[in-house]
Amino acid sequence: MNQAHTLPASALKQFWLKWRFHLNILLVLIPLGFMPKYFADAKLFRGDAGLGANVIRDIQVGPYRLDLAELRDEAPRANGPAGYFKQFNAALCTQCVEGAKAVYLRVGKPRSLRAAGTLFFGPAYRMGTSLPVPARTRPDAALWITIEGWDGQLHQASVPLAKASPATVAWLEQQGGKK
Repeated sequence: MNQAHTLPASALKQFWLKWRFHLNILLVLIPLGFMPKYFADAKLFRGDAGLGANVIRDIQVGPYRLDLAELRDEAPRANGPAGYFKQFNAALCTQCVEGAKAVYLRVGKPRSLRAAGTLFFGPAYRMGTSLPVPARTRPDAALWITIEGWDGQLHQASVPLAKASPATVAWLEQQGGKK
């Protein structure tokens, strides 16, 4: 007489059989918690939420005018060995679009066009750049905007870093001049 003996289920299998429905519901609900940030970022990148945080309107750079804003109101992010970067957006005025060839952004006054800073990219009404921010930058530093026209002329203007990005200034003060 062969009698089939069934082995008792392991504790893990019992747990799975008892809680599998609840665990699967949890796996569906967890991503829903991240959806508001996702939709806010998508709205910002589409331009429906404006340029970003701390918008400075009508900065006069020679014959050009532009709006400048930091993408997010937060400290610069580390990008591996390249250092810390802060993302900025800019928009040229509607009359300035045809005359501007390139727009640059830099911490500190540029010595020449070769050192003008990071180049803004994208459409003229929503340009973006990642600006390197050295950890040893003084909190009273200025952001310099350089616009090169199609006629070859360069125009520059500065904006205090404290006005453009208070979060970056707070981060620099926290760094305390570290190198």
